[in-house]
Amino acid sequence: MTTGADQNKIEEFLERWVDKIYPSKEGFLAALSGKKLVIYHGVDPTAPKLHLGHSTNYLLLREFQKLGHKIILLIGDFTARIGDPTGRAEARKALTEKEVRKNYKDYKKQAGKILDFSSRNNPVQIRFNSKWFSKMKMSDIMELTAKYTQGKMIKRNMFQERLKNNQEIYLSEFLYPLFQGYDSVAMNVDVEVGGKDQTFNMLVGRDLLKAYKGKEKFVVTTLLLENPKTGKKLMSKSEGNFIALDEEPNQMYGKVMALPDEAIIPCFNLCTAISSKDIKEIEDDLRFNKINPKDVKARLAGEIVGFYHNKKAAENAEKEFNRVFREREMPTDIPAIKIPEGKIPILDLLVNAKTVLSKSEAKRLIMQKGVKIDNKVEGDWRKIIDVKKGMTIQAGRRKFVKIA
Repeated sequence: MTTGADQNKIEEFLERWVDKIYPSKEGFLAALSGKKLVIYHGVDPTAPKLHLGHSTNYLLLREFQKLGHKIILLIGDFTARIGDPTGRAEARKALTEKEVRKNYKDYKKQAGKILDFSSRNNPVQIRFNSKWFSKMKMSDIMELTAKYTQGKMIKRNMFQERLKNNQEIYLSEFLYPLFQGYDSVAMNVDVEVGGKDQTFNMLVGRDLLKAYKGKEKFVVTTLLLENPKTGKKLMSKSEGNFIALDEEPNQMYGKVMALPDEAIIPCFNLCTAISSKDIKEIEDDLRFNKINPKDVKARLAGEIVGFYHNKKAAENAEKEFNRVFREREMPTDIPAIKIPEGKIPILDLLVNAKTVLSKSEAKRLIMQKGVKIDNKVEGDWRKIIDVKKGMTIQAGRRKFVKIA
């Protein structure tokens, strides 16, 4: 299945993107070279956007696809309605079937910026876990629950934390790892790929596949895109701070430039296709102050925009960023929005102009001196604005609109 050259490349991208391999790296490498494997990654559609934090998994899957292995992108349209308790101090809000469908509507298009769904010989396959769970009978669920023990489940760190803090654990949160694990059984996979924060869930799937079919499954956990200083995720759907895979070029470039300097090398490693050798040279230049971090970040932004769009879009985004943030000029292309002329509270204006999601966000921005109207800073969140055509609104560093 793999040549000597392939083997070297596999070692390189495993070193770059992978945290751990269960039960062993050696066994996994032997399996990769022995036969065509069924490898899958699952994503719960709890939000409509895939982001750079997901890209490590897709970049890894792309390499496996190039080697000829069968890749499945599983959309957890059923499990999303239960809610993954991973890393949560409280139960997730339940989603409706309609909300879930709306969230995953563009997933194929977004993931398609990395994965190849149209290959003639070996396209990535999309599957939905509602296909098997919607057919499950009560007797099937009882059989599933009999494959795993309460003792194993309660040992999970996050559940132990809840118990220490006298917080409730809902039975649905116990069921989630079982249902996610059963995906491996339903698809009869050989390998599961996912972020290291999903290790527990993926290992449950390994146990279930062994219990149902007597089959071993490899679990490949990937590194998370985190701030190396704080340990916090750089991309979070729940907190709303992320760079979407289908982000508009100028917004994508600007958001990369807004990342902390310590995130530069992790982003080069986990979010780009640049060679590990080149990244090591960049890292050394930064360490010995041979290069300005802003210049390196500009290269990172250009690489990311170029990868998800094209080289020309990256060049234009860089020029626009320099115009707006270095030369302090207005953007060349400001989106227009229709708002009736007349007097309106500034908080309502910002929400109606879609520059913020809520009045509380608008108030916070104003108090931080982050709102400008016709290039004048507005510091009073109680102010009434006289709206006129042609008026420009800036909220934060990157959001501009013009009243049509």
